This record gives sequence, structure tokens and C-alpha cells, in this order.
Amino acid sequence: MSQVEKAAEFARLHRKGDPLILFNIWDAGSAKVVSEAGAKALATGSWSVAAANGFSDGEAIPLSLLAVITRLISVTSPLPVSVDLEGGYAIEPDAVAANVEKIMDHGAVGINFEDQVVGGRGVHPIEMQTARIRAIREMADRREMPLFINARTDLFLQESDTAHHQILLDEAYRRAEAFAEAGASGFFTPGLVDAELIEAVCDRSPLPVNIMVRPTTPDNIAMGRLGVSRISYGPAPYRTVMGMLKSEAEALYQQT
Repeated sequence: MSQVEKAAEFARLHRKGDPLILFNIWDAGSAKVVSEAGAKALATGSWSVAAANGFSDGEAIPLSLLAVITRLISVTSPLPVSVDLEGGYAIEPDAVAANVEKIMDHGAVGINFEDQVVGGRGVHPIEMQTARIRAIREMADRREMPLFINARTDLFLQESDTAHHQILLDEAYRRAEAFAEAGASGFFTPGLVDAELIEAVCDRSPLPVNIMVRPTTPDNIAMGRLGVSRISYGPAPYRTVMGMLKSEAEALYQQT
């Protein structure tokens, strides 16, 4: 498939009630393994990619290196590839769009784009975030690329007390609607774990909803019934693999 065809296929895989499962990867090697396991598409996780290359999360890994990693994944796998671009490595809309274009030029057909203030506190005002999303969409449209913009809100992730998530719903609905109007393709709500609230967001969102698996989220079958369109695993796969590597290494060195 061409890049445009991959982008169209990636969008088609987001089906409410029949969610796309993304077991997040961090390099070409992990992409190969996950592809061979039966994945229909690939998606990086920013935490995992950063950690695998010796960086912390939060746009610490250089954009130029992220672009190279994107290229290696996209040229070694036939599957659509979405890249976690965090906050776009910039604040101003035009600068964000230019950075997204670099990643798109290296093979990505989708991005995660979050509304938290990277390196700061809180989330960007709706007006600012919608302007940033709109700039990305306009750039992609000029390139005739149906880029999948997975618009992430960090409202729930930044509130560690899940008992308070209910009061964040109205703001989440406003953001989903505004992001959709600006040209987003999906709505990502990491940190949201309660089944009733997940169902409420899926019912109200004009965009396909992405939920990230956490220890207390419903299982994948249940999330499909709640109306989820995309399920991702974030840094969990990387942490599992590195945990196994560490355990085996420790066992080896303890014998000597």
C-alpha cells in the first residue's frame, strides 16, 4: 500500500465496538515482533521510544532521532504506523504543523497529539489546542494526506484520584467536540478507567475513542461493548520486556 492507502486503512480500523488493538512498540525490532503476532497496525509510545534510546519522556528525545526511528519502522513493516508526537515539539500552531510534517515525511500515517503543557503544568486552553490541531490538518490536507490525528486530552491522566474523574467529563466533552471541529480524527483519554465513564465518553464523543489499558480498566472485550474504537497499551509492553531482560540478567550475574 502507498502511504495514503495506509492512512485510509488505519482510519478504517477504528470501529466503535470493534476496537483496533495497538500493542505499542518502540523500534523496528519490536515492530517486527508485534507485526508477526498478528497486529493490523503499529503505534509507538513516547515513553517507550524515549527510554529505549536513553532519554526521559516529555520530548527529551530529539525530533530528528524520532524521525529516524519512524523511518526505520515504516520501511521495515508493511503496516500503517502511528507515532506518538507528544505535544508536537513546539507551542505555536505553524511550528507544530512543520514538526508533524517531518514525521509524516518519514512514513507516519497517524500521530498522537496531546493537550498537556509539556514541561509545564496543566493543559492548553481549548482555543490554543484547537488552533494547533487545525494547523496540522491544514498542512496534511495541502499534502493530500489523510493523516490520523489522535487528539489526546490529559485531563484524566493528570488527576490521579479517579473518584474525581466524573467532574472532568463536561470539559472532556467540550474538548472532544472542539477537537473534532478542528480536524482531529480520534479522541484519546488516557487515565480514564471507570467503565461507566468510558461508556459516557464513547456515547458523547463525535470522534472514535481511544482508551489506554491500565490495571483497573475493563478487559478488551468489555471495552468493545462500551463503544471504544481503539485500545492502546502505552509503555506497558516496553516495561514488561525490560523487566524480563533485567530478571534474566540478574539471574545470570548472580551465578558468577
